[in-house]
Amino acid sequence: MAKSIGLKTAELEKISHLDYFNIALSVDCVIFAYDEKELKVLLIKSDLEEFSGMYSLLGDLVRLDEDLDAASYRILRERTGMEDVFLEQVHTFGSINRHPSGRVVTTAYYSLIDVKHHNLRLNNNELHWHSVKGIKKMAFDHKTILDTCLNRLREQSMEHPVVFNLLPEKFSLRELQELYEAILSVELDRRNFRKKIAIKDWLIDLNQMEEDVPHRPGKLYKLKPEFRKKTNRKKSSENNIVSV
Repeated sequence: MAKSIGLKTAELEKISHLDYFNIALSVDCVIFAYDEKELKVLLIKSDLEEFSGMYSLLGDLVRLDEDLDAASYRILRERTGMEDVFLEQVHTFGSINRHPSGRVVTTAYYSLIDVKHHNLRLNNNELHWHSVKGIKKMAFDHKTILDTCLNRLREQSMEHPVVFNLLPEKFSLRELQELYEAILSVELDRRNFRKKIAIKDWLIDLNQMEEDVPHRPGKLYKLKPEFRKKTNRKKSSENNIVSV
């Protein structure tokens, strides 16, 4: 007969490892949008003296009564006024000295929104959109987090129809190519790009043309509904937001 194993209670485990149970958890949201032919990210000026004058991502400590996903949707909802949007967990960052207030382990999410359909609250700590390609330095380790999420977006862009969350419902192939060029930071061959998109079979031809454009009008398309459903998720909660 096997020997019984001596078990300890959860309370005893906590008492014997108090320091381990005092580590804070946070989430940081890399909120991307596409505007004026540039990929942009929503940043807020840090309210910590240690990072005076620097910008950070939108983040918050995870409340005791919420999980990671709920915290990330709460941040997105409060700052953009949107709920039914693309949001994906990317990576967890746990460098020992990443936060000056103490040990904080953060999980990063990236989100994609149509910049023309939001309800941003732009009166708090200079919250506004920044061109991704112009960002050199950020508070905390947020530049590393931003770069990591950007790389994830680039990896997914040609394999999954996530980028369409950055566009209005109707768009031309010219607009779609310009979006990809902004994300990938490269110039794409028009013919090869359209061939690759056609192979994906993601789009519906609307039999409509662009109007009031300074160039030759192009055909309008939209993403097939079955793909749109796969790129959106929905949750919500509430609380104030701090830099983490």
